[in-house]
Amino acid sequence: MRGRTSRLMLTVAIAATAAVLLLSIARTSAQSPTAAVKSSATTAASVAALKTPWGEPDLQGIWTDESDTPLQRSPKYANQELFTDAQRAELDRDRAALLGRDRRVERGTELDVAGAYNAQFMSVKHTGARTSLIVDPPNGRIPSLTPEAQKRAAQDREFRLALLQSTETCKNKSVGCAGGKYDATPSPRFAELPPRYNTARMNRRDNPEDGALPDRCLTGGLPEFGGATGSFRRIVQTTGGISMFYDVGQGQGWQRNIVMNGGPHLPASIRQWYGDSRGHWEGNTLVVDVTNFSPKTDYQGSRENLHLVERWTRTGPNTLEYVVTIDDSTVWMRPWTVKQEFTRQSEQENRIYYEPRCIEGNYASPGLMRGQRMAEAAFAQGKGPDPRLADNATDFVGVEDDPLQ
Repeated sequence: MRGRTSRLMLTVAIAATAAVLLLSIARTSAQSPTAAVKSSATTAASVAALKTPWGEPDLQGIWTDESDTPLQRSPKYANQELFTDAQRAELDRDRAALLGRDRRVERGTELDVAGAYNAQFMSVKHTGARTSLIVDPPNGRIPSLTPEAQKRAAQDREFRLALLQSTETCKNKSVGCAGGKYDATPSPRFAELPPRYNTARMNRRDNPEDGALPDRCLTGGLPEFGGATGSFRRIVQTTGGISMFYDVGQGQGWQRNIVMNGGPHLPASIRQWYGDSRGHWEGNTLVVDVTNFSPKTDYQGSRENLHLVERWTRTGPNTLEYVVTIDDSTVWMRPWTVKQEFTRQSEQENRIYYEPRCIEGNYASPGLMRGQRMAEAAFAQGKGPDPRLADNATDFVGVEDDPLQ
């Protein structure tokens, strides 16, 4: 009863906050043209004054995106770039209600047990003004895949579905088996290597690499646009370089260093998890060119050929704009651009900061593999079910989709 009351109070509080936010937006938009011009001039002057002791634009601080905006625009909003106030209010109400959700599939099934995380573990922020983070193409959608990328994606999907074919997930036609079909006979492909280096979860525990990157306490790296558990970045500048620490996921924190000496990228033979970042200033904007990614990383299907051009611009005393153009001609038919706005967080309130540590995967991976070997040994002796009939790859089933996505 106490849990229900707490969730109700939390939902009401969020709805009330949303109303205040929308009212604030309405008041701001009601400013006269003259007031808007004066405000813009004041902001420009304050930004120009934000310099480091050695004269560079000052981007330092702890920054986060305080609103939720989907990466891609939902087809529901077609060519609508901005939400109306009414749409944002409705989305805030619907999403606040999801905080108390705990819908489950049939009790006792594998998928019921897999739904270990309910909505209480997720972050739900106010809906942002834009219908997508993608600003180019104008439709707010990721460009079409090249034929080569489509073929690779199909091979990956076919392999993963083959390992699931004899599980309840496919038998019950769950979303986790979308595109596949049920076959009571375990797939003969269980002993195969995946088509390429694995970065996602598969229904097998032969090696640590059979788990997803987060299962192994690894992060997807760049580009990073946040997620259900929040995302922060701390920027520190020196006279010779810039460092950015990312606090993302559930302990998958990581740091990147931006070289500012004007030198060329590393040789193509040297590959790094977060790529090779080379920066320079264009006025008040930090421009960073990022190449040399490792083929063991993956962003939307792009790996070693990923190329990013980032633009970081201080737009006010407490605001920072991030614009990144993403390109890989082997994956997408054209480059595409994302824009994100960050708000500065209090240095005083965050003065005690413990570095995120992902320990679950480091402890769990050996145990998961040992458990699988024990289940296989028991089955070989005629004890227990065939472990290949169990689904250990599908997660979060039974939790409703966020209407914003």
